[in-house]
Amino acid sequence: MSEYTKKPVQSLSVPDVNVPDVSAPDVMDAPHSGKPRHIAIIMDGNNRWARQRGLPSIEGHRAGAKALRVVVEECVRQGIEALTVFAFSSENWRRPPQEVSGLMELLVQALREEVPSLHEHDIAVRFIGDLASFEPTLQQAMHEAVTLTSANRRLVLNVAVNYGGRWDIARAVQSFANDALNGVTDPSSVTEHTLASYFSLSDLPEVDLYIRTGGEFRLSNFLLWQAAYAELYFSELLWPDFNEATLLAAIAEYAQRQRRFGRTGDQVQALIQSSSTATAQAVDSDAAGDNAC
Repeated sequence: MSEYTKKPVQSLSVPDVNVPDVSAPDVMDAPHSGKPRHIAIIMDGNNRWARQRGLPSIEGHRAGAKALRVVVEECVRQGIEALTVFAFSSENWRRPPQEVSGLMELLVQALREEVPSLHEHDIAVRFIGDLASFEPTLQQAMHEAVTLTSANRRLVLNVAVNYGGRWDIARAVQSFANDALNGVTDPSSVTEHTLASYFSLSDLPEVDLYIRTGGEFRLSNFLLWQAAYAELYFSELLWPDFNEATLLAAIAEYAQRQRRFGRTGDQVQALIQSSSTATAQAVDSDAAGDNAC
């Protein structure tokens, strides 16, 4: 025997690990109904849709607005809590002036025509992004839509305009820094959790399902913080062709995925099973109490 085989094999001890406090959701924070609570969509492909049909680009955006109406209605039917759509990015100002002008006119028209119906169906409308860059009349129209629908609870429709994920991060850091300078918060105690409250949509569930249409495979600076743990779904369809059936297909695929949040698959199954058992026992206990009465 060699001198190496004579030495006993020593087992390695695993030190105790202190799990850090992070803002990341855990398994039990995620919906287990098979449906996402919060859907985000990059509505890509309006221009290409119009070009394929020999139409001006604005007609593609009009068709895209109709597709959005269909998706909003289906989200309501499915019991989705929040829908956030990328309507106009901070980079979209680089597009031809005529197209940008047409988009602004279309947004004003949509606010005038769609908001009353959204309000009637108990849908809250919000806008995220640097709104100060828009014309005062458009800013006022957005403010009126938000005010009118603020008490609605069936669905929260967030429209991202002049928005960018990096802008959102910079704004959050700036707001936190201002609070630190004013003694409102202690900069030495900042965590992911405390910083999260400074971002857009902080009062809503984090994005569960992140959809992009148009056959592109990138995030395009949309909800970089809020969608950190989202399931990504890419569709080859151009946005105006996206409808109820394709939304349901995306939700169905989402339901088939296992969201682990750093855990193993076995851990996830055990936690879900434990939660289901506890829920069933609570229901049985309540039923027994009712029968005793």
